[in-house]
Amino acid sequence: MLYALHEALLMFKEEGRDAAYARHRENHLLLVAGLATIGLDLLVAESARLPQLNAVKVPEGVDEAVVRKRLLTDFNIEIGAGLGELTGKIWRIGLMGAGSNPESVDRVVQALGVCLDRKAA
Repeated sequence: MLYALHEALLMFKEEGRDAAYARHRENHLLLVAGLATIGLDLLVAESARLPQLNAVKVPEGVDEAVVRKRLLTDFNIEIGAGLGELTGKIWRIGLMGAGSNPESVDRVVQALGVCLDRKAA
């Protein structure tokens, strides 16, 4: 764990704070736009969002656990479940570190679209 932390800090230093923040923000905006094309929205108001962790509303009538399991087994994508009062109501999609890139955003949006039987517009 210490090696991983050390490596992550070196990568962060190399990229630069402002560039890292901008990358995470850009990928967050890509995710928000992509989710909108399959009819999904975020829980949190835009002004209070954290680009690295996105709380996505689960559509009415969808078993969020079934979707998460399919994402993992069919697409090798792991997203988090809601916790506490948000259990069963949201998915948590992380865009952190090296995983915050347009390819990851596209993969998760496309996979969610398949799992929900929705096509991106």
